Amino acid sequence: MRKIHTTVFYMLMALMLVASVSNAQSDGAWTEEKAAKWYDSQVWLNGLKATPYQVVNKLEFAKQYHANKAAWDKAFAFLRDTDFTRLRAGKYPIDDENVYATISEGPPREISPLKWEAHHTYNDIHFVVKGKEKIGVMPVANATVNQEYSATKDIGFYTIDNGNFYVAEPGNFFIVTTKEAHNPSNKIDGYDGVKKVVVKVKNAL
Repeated sequence: MRKIHTTVFYMLMALMLVASVSNAQSDGAWTEEKAAKWYDSQVWLNGLKATPYQVVNKLEFAKQYHANKAAWDKAFAFLRDTDFTRLRAGKYPIDDENVYATISEGPPREISPLKWEAHHTYNDIHFVVKGKEKIGVMPVANATVNQEYSATKDIGFYTIDNGNFYVAEPGNFFIVTTKEAHNPSNKIDGYDGVKKVVVKVKNAL
């Protein structure tokens, strides 16, 4: 009987340890170093053959991913498995309103310091299928509000005068968490038609 009790005790201890590790991750025990190591492993890509742009907030992404792993895995699987040449512009459900994609196609716009945006409800994955565009990504804490956040549209607009811009093109993509303001869909000379996918993953924190 004592042996059985001892076995049960150690099983309970093991379960508590697993729960403790899981809770530590979901409760924000991530560090910059730990998040960078996990991010650089790229296991989270779920087989997607594309390069994430290094401007991503690795710490926030690690927290978001582990708080809602199933949703992020579905998002990357959608990008991995979909032939976007066959899809028209529009909204495509992936996991109801937890994960969905929007596809757009058209001419990009001129860069404006007034067109920075940020979300509260959804994180973004920006994935260009055809053409090239410039996308700005900066911490939202560095931005000045010029249009208050709308919960209905999940968007607020900001001004950043000296924001950092990067080239988005087929083969790379950008992860933008709710901690970042971004300024997408900006023109690069010679690329007047851009087709892109934005996958929206619900904020789990």
